[in-house]
Amino acid sequence: MDRFVDSLLLIREEIQKIEEGLFDREINPLKMAPHTLQVCVDSNWDRPYPRESAAFPAEWCHHKLFPTVGRIDDKYGDMNLICSCPPMDTYK
Repeated sequence: MDRFVDSLLLIREEIQKIEEGLFDREINPLKMAPHTLQVCVDSNWDRPYPRESAAFPAEWCHHKLFPTVGRIDDKYGDMNLICSCPPMDTYK
C-alpha cells in the first residue's frame, strides 16, 4: 500500500512539473510511459526529460522488471488489443 501511495504522489509531482513548464506537455514521462528497458538503455536518448526519471522514478524502482513493450497506438491500442494470430483452423 505504501508503494501505491508513493506512486500516486510521484505522479502528482510529474503533473506539477508539466503545469510549471519544467516538462513538455506532449513529451513527458507520463505521456511516454511505459519506458521499456530498450528505450532506457539506448544511447540515443532523444527525450527532454532525464533518463533516470523514466527508468527509476522512485528509489524502490531500482529493482523493477521493465515492460517489454511501450504503448501500442497510444490510448486506442492499449485498450483495444487485436489478435494477430492465425485462424483456429490452422491449429487442427
